[in-house]
Amino acid sequence: MNIRYLCKDYAVAAQIVPADVAGLKQQGFATLVCNRPDGEAGDQPPFAAIAAEARRHGVEVVHLPVVPGRITDADRAAFVALYAAAPKPILGFCRTGMRAETLFKDTKNEPGGASR
Repeated sequence: MNIRYLCKDYAVAAQIVPADVAGLKQQGFATLVCNRPDGEAGDQPPFAAIAAEARRHGVEVVHLPVVPGRITDADRAAFVALYAAAPKPILGFCRTGMRAETLFKDTKNEPGGASR
């Protein structure tokens, strides 16, 4: 799995599967954020399966699905709020990691945004 840190508290990755959660916990991630709607692709595990495994390992998990290329102001505001409240470090993931990266970059300069 290719994990890219955008800052010390936030990293992005492509789609994870439930079996990845234990290793992510061992790497120190405290929160997982899924930016992919359920059912987007046939090979995608349901968010509920990842969430159950995350909870089993004591990792926070948040589902903030966004549409590629159409991230809204509401999506950005939701990300700012979850970033402020979530235990760190956070791993954001989606199909390729691009939505998770875009949300972070789009909000890092907002008051109370991701870089704070």
